[in-house]
Amino acid sequence: MNPGPTAPPVAPITALLQDFSLEMTGKDIPALEEAGAAIPRGTRVNVTFLGNENLGMRLDAARAVKRLGFVPVPHISARRLGSRADLEQFLAGLRADGAADNVFVVGGDPARPEGPYEDALTVIRTGLLQRHGVRHVGISGYPEGHPAITDHALWSALTDKSAVLGAQRLAGDVITQFGFDVDRVLTWVERARERGVGLPIRIGVPGPAGVRRLMGYATRFGVGTSASIARKYGFSLTNLVGTTGPDRFLRTLAREYDVRRHGDLKVHFYTFGGLRATSEWIARFRQEA
Repeated sequence: MNPGPTAPPVAPITALLQDFSLEMTGKDIPALEEAGAAIPRGTRVNVTFLGNENLGMRLDAARAVKRLGFVPVPHISARRLGSRADLEQFLAGLRADGAADNVFVVGGDPARPEGPYEDALTVIRTGLLQRHGVRHVGISGYPEGHPAITDHALWSALTDKSAVLGAQRLAGDVITQFGFDVDRVLTWVERARERGVGLPIRIGVPGPAGVRRLMGYATRFGVGTSASIARKYGFSLTNLVGTTGPDRFLRTLAREYDVRRHGDLKVHFYTFGGLRATSEWIARFRQEA
């Protein structure tokens, strides 16, 4: 019996971009509204937890994401929380707005905790997330390392968080810091899989940005060296005036991605304030892919 025609396989680059996610700050509501037409409904939009933004701004941003037809993923910065009450107030506000299903928990920038939570794991272990309706928790990964944390500590944190999420029966994913070296990123993914991290992984990618600005962010986060970034990403250090996009990175990632070795991979775009530019770039790139 002829089973009939089968659907053509999904091209790897198309598969990577089928469920991409974006990042915004609490101040980016007007930018999200402006970019909304270029973003597929249901796209996950992470809302950062910056030190210069208050509770109201963070809740307003999560509310706007939902209102515009996207999925809010509010960040919780462990070391920026001054108390357990601060965490509960934020979670209660998200739940009241119907925006508590998904969160992303990260240690945060302060060298010293401002309250009782020294890292993301201590927040996850409180049990407060589930109590306030959280069902999916994102955690961070660092394929190119972290300037202030040893590789051993980073791996321990990742495997511990993954294990605790599993024990608490919480769904989750890993969102990596943005990088420029595909080989290094995929090697890190393989090591994560070997260490038992089975969560879907969203590879952090810088959206289109001015070369000088991109280099500034890379320096701030300790991502690679200027020469390696230029070589892998495809721009010249002698010309820091133009804009560059992640075309080369994504095409290389798609070419080298092997689901048998790397598992479930998606892409997360760091927009650096350029939500519309990033969203329109993605739409064009998907058409060309």
